[in-house]
Amino acid sequence: MPFVLSAKSCVELIGQIAQVIVDFLEVAVSCVVFLKGFYPPRAFERRRYMNVVVQKAVHPQLASYIHSATSGLLPFIQKGLVDRVVVIFYDKAHVAVEKFVFKLTVNQSYGSKIEEANLEFALRAFLIKLTVSEPLTRPLSSDGSWEITAYFRSLPPDGEKEAQLWIPTDTKMWMQPPQITPIKSMSCDPVKMQLYLEQPSPTEPKDPPTEP
Repeated sequence: MPFVLSAKSCVELIGQIAQVIVDFLEVAVSCVVFLKGFYPPRAFERRRYMNVVVQKAVHPQLASYIHSATSGLLPFIQKGLVDRVVVIFYDKAHVAVEKFVFKLTVNQSYGSKIEEANLEFALRAFLIKLTVSEPLTRPLSSDGSWEITAYFRSLPPDGEKEAQLWIPTDTKMWMQPPQITPIKSMSCDPVKMQLYLEQPSPTEPKDPPTEP
């Protein structure tokens, strides 16, 4: 007999899915930072996650930043507000030179149950692809920087405590449309996710525009 989840059950389901996504993002961001060689290898440790060997940040400040940024997205992913989670690498002038983009959609009205194992199986493929993605990337200067940026479909209410953890970004925009390299995509209802690399176009001006 067909059935529909109650509103409460649907909320609980989305909450469980959001937690899986947040946990995945924490590990995936750590893998991206390790891939770029921004820190010494000793800042990371080999761990097994979703039955895949990954590089997990263990340096206290690095691990804390990644954890707080990704876990802080939980209430917004639950509400379907998060469009993209982006790991941005900058040069010394704080101009973006590379972006790892996790584009995310969670169907808020999904009315069926989902096996968590199926979702984890789909997400596992992203981690496997990340481990072999270094040839797609560009060298990063030692005097650069990086950050985690979230793009929202709509702005969270100012009164929400969680919203106060996020501040507007001052990232300088590229003048030309970026060069996009797909890495992995998946659709496992109610979750759709794409991972792709954004890099400046070959025609992008080398120097950022100056203020008039």
